[in-house]
Amino acid sequence: MKSPSSETVLAAAAKDASSEPVAAAPVEVPAPACTVLNKINGPADVKALTEAELPVLAQDMRDALIYAMSESNPTSLGGHLGPNLGVVELTIALHRVFDSPKDKMLWDVSHQCYGHKLLTGRRDRMNTMRQYQGLNGFLLRTESEHDCYGAGHAGTALSAGLGMAVARDLKGTDEHVVVVAGDAAFTCGVSYEALNNIATSTRKFIAILNDNEWSIAKNVGSIAHYLNKIVTNDSYKGLHERAAQFIKWVGGEGALKFAHKVEEGIKGFVLPSVIFEDLGLRYYGPIDGHDTPLLIKTLEFLKRQDEPVILHVVTQKGRGFEPALAQPDKYHGLGKYNIKTGATAPADLPTYSEYFGKSLAKFANDNQRIVAITGAMPTGTGLVHFGKVHPTKLFDVGIAEEHAALFACGFATQGLKPFLAIYSTFMQRAYDMIVHDIALQNLNVCLCMDRAGLSGDDGPTHHGLFDIGYLRHVPNLVFMQAKDEDEFVDMLWTMTHYNKGPIAIRYPRGAGTGAKPKDTPKLLEVGKAEVVKHGTQVAIFGLGNMCEMAEKAAAILEKDGISTAVINPRWIKPLDTATIEFFARSVEVVATIEDHVLHNGFGAAVMEHLSEAGIPTPVVRVGWPDEFIEHGGVGVLRKKHGLTAEALVERVKAKLAAKPARAAATSPAYAA
Repeated sequence: MKSPSSETVLAAAAKDASSEPVAAAPVEVPAPACTVLNKINGPADVKALTEAELPVLAQDMRDALIYAMSESNPTSLGGHLGPNLGVVELTIALHRVFDSPKDKMLWDVSHQCYGHKLLTGRRDRMNTMRQYQGLNGFLLRTESEHDCYGAGHAGTALSAGLGMAVARDLKGTDEHVVVVAGDAAFTCGVSYEALNNIATSTRKFIAILNDNEWSIAKNVGSIAHYLNKIVTNDSYKGLHERAAQFIKWVGGEGALKFAHKVEEGIKGFVLPSVIFEDLGLRYYGPIDGHDTPLLIKTLEFLKRQDEPVILHVVTQKGRGFEPALAQPDKYHGLGKYNIKTGATAPADLPTYSEYFGKSLAKFANDNQRIVAITGAMPTGTGLVHFGKVHPTKLFDVGIAEEHAALFACGFATQGLKPFLAIYSTFMQRAYDMIVHDIALQNLNVCLCMDRAGLSGDDGPTHHGLFDIGYLRHVPNLVFMQAKDEDEFVDMLWTMTHYNKGPIAIRYPRGAGTGAKPKDTPKLLEVGKAEVVKHGTQVAIFGLGNMCEMAEKAAAILEKDGISTAVINPRWIKPLDTATIEFFARSVEVVATIEDHVLHNGFGAAVMEHLSEAGIPTPVVRVGWPDEFIEHGGVGVLRKKHGLTAEALVERVKAKLAAKPARAAATSPAYAA
């Protein structure tokens, strides 16, 4: 069945794969019929299909995915389109051969799990993908018994899968453990830590290397080159074909083993030693990851093997949707789009990430010391703009955050100024390097944490709610957050001039208030807050993007006759202790609001200092609770968890009502 989702992209977009198609008016495209997919209510239904129905199911799944994430679906929030289109046939084959939930299927990162969800009883909820109380965009153990392991970061599946396999061996059960990991996961060091242990830990383990040459951006480095060399080596491919012919001629398992020994003896002459077999995993492939009958036949064979194996499948990211094929990085994960053209609606305002990349490129024009490093995120972090101007100074190291941090250290020791741009949730992986290598040696490394704060519909694996807690106690580190885009560029400018050790900045996903940066940025005084508004009864410290909410709360309090000051802290470390003490001695209640968990956050730092200074002024703290926050719209989640101006006002008023009024303590005049 051919649906509107398979139509060709506009000629202009086809001519230039790197261009951004202009968003057209929304097109009314009906939901695809999906005659075979609509019969699937669980894995047993996949097994019941005829072979002739399998290619129709694959097309139905692609049509359903393309529609579900497009603007034609009224509830769409977009999602990970390209990765899911690339594993449709593989997903069908897995559920045809194995028995979920008894057999365990792990998907590394799990951003390619949408097809798995379609086939495991969640087809009717696909229109709720990434919405509050809807389906999660990743695997989630609490969502379905078929999600045996939840993840949102790369490199987790091989280790977790090995743990499941060894647990099976210890219990004496017979379930299969199948791990699907993209080639990008093999740039991740933890994947090799797992590979090093598989052969010595279990006799039955199936790993599938999904090779599409992309993680989010184009895969980089020697591992990607190595895998490509295997895929493109005609001699090795011919060797496998001749071995298969020999097996067919002789027949039987004995012939198969003999042929494999012959192959092992020959392939050293035609190809460098296959790393997986050197680590004890029998290597099979590469095979076409879109040939469903071949995948099923191969998986049936591997299912019978009594040794750890790895199957190398070659897939096409974005298969079945021309715009996704033309721009795999853009269509890795995106908002809703036009089915006819593939175009996305233009953003109303430039994002923090865009300002980051473009500003850094501008600064590097005059500062030859500046270099930029990222981990498979040149587009997401905005460094793609830097790379266009300074291509030799942008280093994408792949999904290898630990290496990225150490790599930055090397630059810093040689007098360069490295800007390490990694999402807040992924910077967690480099924590040891931040402490042991960057801070301990007091190196001039700039840590730039994109997506700090709530990441909304991406959910708990991607919320950047912990970076203040894991950085503010590290010695030698300076840490800040801007209230808007203009101040953000000033902070970046300040970072380029700071040469006393590591300096970090956190900033949210998307756009801010729309404050356009000045033509000439200004240097900020380290550790000096900005008093936005004076007041005598309440002082609200609104950190970063919460400063706007602090101002809104102050306006409400002022209407009720409560004089309220608003302070933009700017600096998480060092705190502006003089300003904090001035207002704490002058008002009846101090309040803090931050886009971070309350435990060990900015508000906690304020309370610690006031306690140490012996100032008893009560503090109201507003931030995220001590739990993993679910996925959903930012506004919905803030309202649910009390991160609103109204909630702040209510808590401040309650504290004022509970505390007898007192005369303001005498304190030195504050120098604004």
